[in-house]
Amino acid sequence: MYKYQEISKEIREKVLKGKYSAGDLLPDQNQLAKEFDTTRITIRKAIQALVIEGIVYTKRGAGTFVRKDFSRNLEDMGSAIDRPLGTTNTHPNKKIISKVLLLDARLPNQIEQEQLLITPTDPVYVIERVRYIDKKPFSYEHTIMPTSIAQITKEILEGSIYGYLTDECHLTISGSHRIVKADRATQRDVEALGVKKDEPVLVIEQVSYLEDGEPFEFSQSRFPYQTSQVTADIDLNN
Repeated sequence: MYKYQEISKEIREKVLKGKYSAGDLLPDQNQLAKEFDTTRITIRKAIQALVIEGIVYTKRGAGTFVRKDFSRNLEDMGSAIDRPLGTTNTHPNKKIISKVLLLDARLPNQIEQEQLLITPTDPVYVIERVRYIDKKPFSYEHTIMPTSIAQITKEILEGSIYGYLTDECHLTISGSHRIVKADRATQRDVEALGVKKDEPVLVIEQVSYLEDGEPFEFSQSRFPYQTSQVTADIDLNN
């Protein structure tokens, strides 16, 4: 078990035993690092693991709080609707085709740095593609990924990114934190998905993590409402 997993387990137990109650503010990262004799980056990974489980949430400028619905989320951990294994693996009997719209590299903006736990000088890939299932548009994906994770090519993007990372790069995907919401179709959605302007689309914003707690993907996927389904925060370690 990694150090961050040991810390997240101990904090989880403190929540369950009532040391931290629903709505409580956790000690700040410096205090936790001192308490567990570790680094802030390890504490951040531990907190992110608890965010994935639905036990805590973070609020910029305020800190990390225990969620009021943490007990229900713990009960629901074993019944996640959709695992973060990518379109190819979640539709094994379908023909998946990817049309790559963009593959570029640049330095990350502030939000990308915070989501991926990287510095301003760590380059990232910018990826845009449309996924088709049985020749019908399924999703439009915009993904930011640190270039340090793996070397990505257009040929890889035409297949399964997750398959490449797990099978070829031998990385283990641990889980994702997802925000699911509705939006109106933009002009980009019209062009990519063939939907009508302002028609409802399902949007999934996601940060995905490797087994050691390192974020490897910050993405937004947009789906026509006709093919949409709601997903949930999950943790494959449980």
